[in-house]
Amino acid sequence: MPTRYLLAIDQGTTSTRVIVFDESAQVVASASEELTQHYPKPGWVEHDPEEIWQAVKNLIPGVIGQAGISAHDIAGVGVTNQRETTVLWDRGTGRPIHRAIVWQDRRTADLCRELAPLEGWFQERTGLVLDAYFSGTKIRWLLDHVPGARLEAEAGRLAFGTVDSFLIWRLTGGRVHATDFSNASRTLLFNLHDVAWDAELCQRLEVPMRILPEVRPSSGIFGCTAEFDFLPDGIPIAGVAGDQQAALFGQRCFEAGEAKCTYGTGAFFLQHTGHEPRLSRHRLITTLAATTSARPEYALEGSVFIAGAAVQWLRDGLRMFQSSAEVEALAQQAADAEGVFFVPALVGLGAPHWVPGARGVLWGLTRSTRQADIARAALEGVAWQVVDLVEAAEKDSGAELKEMRVDGGMARNDFFVQMQADLLGRPLVRADQVEATSLGAAFLAGLAVGIWPNRANLRELPQRIQTFVPRLDAEQRRRRHLAWQRAVAATIRFYRYDTHP
Repeated sequence: MPTRYLLAIDQGTTSTRVIVFDESAQVVASASEELTQHYPKPGWVEHDPEEIWQAVKNLIPGVIGQAGISAHDIAGVGVTNQRETTVLWDRGTGRPIHRAIVWQDRRTADLCRELAPLEGWFQERTGLVLDAYFSGTKIRWLLDHVPGARLEAEAGRLAFGTVDSFLIWRLTGGRVHATDFSNASRTLLFNLHDVAWDAELCQRLEVPMRILPEVRPSSGIFGCTAEFDFLPDGIPIAGVAGDQQAALFGQRCFEAGEAKCTYGTGAFFLQHTGHEPRLSRHRLITTLAATTSARPEYALEGSVFIAGAAVQWLRDGLRMFQSSAEVEALAQQAADAEGVFFVPALVGLGAPHWVPGARGVLWGLTRSTRQADIARAALEGVAWQVVDLVEAAEKDSGAELKEMRVDGGMARNDFFVQMQADLLGRPLVRADQVEATSLGAAFLAGLAVGIWPNRANLRELPQRIQTFVPRLDAEQRRRRHLAWQRAVAATIRFYRYDTHP
């Protein structure tokens, strides 16, 4: 029987990547294009959906050629995407009515503050906190600020989608307007318990329900490719999940208690919690995990908005080095624990603090502080934020995390991963295949088209792992964590809108 392949489209915040996997889940070919970041105002972040689509069209033929296969050998397509990023397009023309508003964008923070008295109500229904991070308030902004948009939406002539929905629409020639449970659960419009769009939530945010996509399990046939010269008609789009839920699936975290952290533009900790939603008491969020059936699965999640982006800022903003990979060597030149702390709140603080107005702060600078100290503090600032997330999850679950699986760009940095293990005080497990996001999309598609019969088969696929064991003394870790917590508390105090001298 000829080998079948899976095509994964991994549309992220800073790039679009296309990967071909074989039946043993090994990467056969991969290619990517950077994505232009638009900053029309301070705190605003936008992407051009047409640039995203053009990148997909550009990359697919090249990666198939690189793999040395025919497009007819592709058994299915998996799509994974930056979540919460919001697109509205015209159903007739398929063209976006505005640039996509990116998950990092803070323009709706004032609206979230106005709605703050209802936060408990929103959280009980959606599992989310009221924050500009999520899609619902972004949709509201577009409908209120793009001329004619609300009238067009109410007439049913506009479609909303996160990036996955937009790509499904384009890949199927406008025949399918759909998303999966994991992406729908990031909108502030989706009811965790009913696993459906919620009319009262939509009414509160003034979002017409007729613009919303159909919601389906993450693994299944969403539709088939149509009308392209770079792919034959009829290839099933068979797996769809938001990037972090895809990474949880790609890390084979299928059971309650299993957890991972993905280090990309931000850092995202997810812990599988089983088939019942568990609302956080410690400012994490409850989200739907990627699913292979209509029976919902859930996870607790903590989101750090700035992780790899902190390294990019050192590179592009402070011009400390030319390549992000150089941060490891620079940080290793720093004196250990010199008392410099970087709270990397460059676009606000995410979980468990949720302070959108916060900004980045460097603490402990002296005349002897060097670039190396700042580089190390930036890496530690990311790692400490993840420690805070894990502690919150342990309080919510009442159980200690035994180990954490890691993936993403920063997980390639041995120095950083060892630092994270030291500060967390838990072993970290890193697979050789650190692109767990695209692997998760391929897994979901492969299950739907029969390449793998079930999840147990996925666990049996060969993978090489490396375990990083903590080496830092527990008392030293405790003292440094207290110092970090003081730095965060002082940052929050300075930037809180409701505090005064």
